[in-house]
Order: sequence, then C-alpha cells, then structure tokens
Amino acid sequence: MRKAKWLAAAAGVVFLVAGCGSNGGSDKGGSSATTGGSASAGSGGGSEAGGEGLTAEAVKTQIETAATGAGFVQDATGDPVPAGLEKCMVSWTADAEKASDPKKSYTDTVGALGKDGWKTGQNFSQGGSTIQTLTQGTWQLKASDHSMGALKMVMFIATDATPECEALFKADLEKNKKS
Repeated sequence: MRKAKWLAAAAGVVFLVAGCGSNGGSDKGGSSATTGGSASAGSGGGSEAGGEGLTAEAVKTQIETAATGAGFVQDATGDPVPAGLEKCMVSWTADAEKASDPKKSYTDTVGALGKDGWKTGQNFSQGGSTIQTLTQGTWQLKASDHSMGALKMVMFIATDATPECEALFKADLEKNKKS
C-alpha cells in the first residue's frame, strides 16, 4: 500500500512539474508531435493528430509495445495506478533483472516511443540514473532508468495534463496528505 501512495504522489509531482515547465522548459512542443511508427488507429496506438485524444489504454499499449520490443518484460509485482486515476495515468514497470542489457533496452524503448510520435524533452542523468521526458498531445511520460548497481529499476509513468485529470491528481494528493 505504501508503494501505491508513493506512485500516486510521484504522478502528482510529474503532473505538477509538467504543468509548471511545459510552456517555458526545453520540453516544449508536446502538442505539435507528429505520429508515426507501427501503431495503427485500430490498435489504439495514438494515430490521432499530435496525440490529441490519446487514451490511457493507447498510452499503455504504446509503452508496452516499445518496452517488450526492446527486450523488457513487465514486472508483475509493480503497483497498479491508484483507483480513480486510471484514465489519467499509466504506470509500466519493467523487470530489469530479466533484461539482458537493461540500459540498452531502456534506450531502445525511448527510441521506439519517439518513432511512435513521442517527442523527447528534458533529460536528467546523475549517478547512473536517467530520467527522460517525452510528450505526446496532453500526455507527458517520464521514462526512468535506475539499472546501475545492485538496484535495477526501469519505470515508465505517463500522466495526462487535461483539466479533468489535473483536478483528479490534486484531489488524490490532498486525500493522501490526510492519510
């Protein structure tokens, strides 16, 4: 349960950072993303112009397709998205222990997402960890690789920045402050 609360808090932080930095940061241009890649409109792969109207299910499919194609399998012990946020957030955790080269699989996953219409933005690297921001339409994805050393964790957390989702994230953060 503690992990689920952390996930909701992390999503809120990702969302708030996205809201604060998307107009002036180096990750501008999410809504002007073009589509491409192998996903088709029928697969929910985000063929909408610029990713507008992209659903959580389509985002999950894109992440899963890119990650599994790069050699990852999903970690079955990863926490689900907190109740009530399923349409606004996607969390996909890779089992980095099972990947032959987690760093390469991470890089290949980010590359595949780029071919599927996700625009790369800010990149943060420190101490062997990397967090890459990607955007498509109203969605922002934080791809994080912490596979150096003993801890091997690779996560993809996407949040939708629509006003409806903003309200849901704020309500969830407030609820968790009280618990």
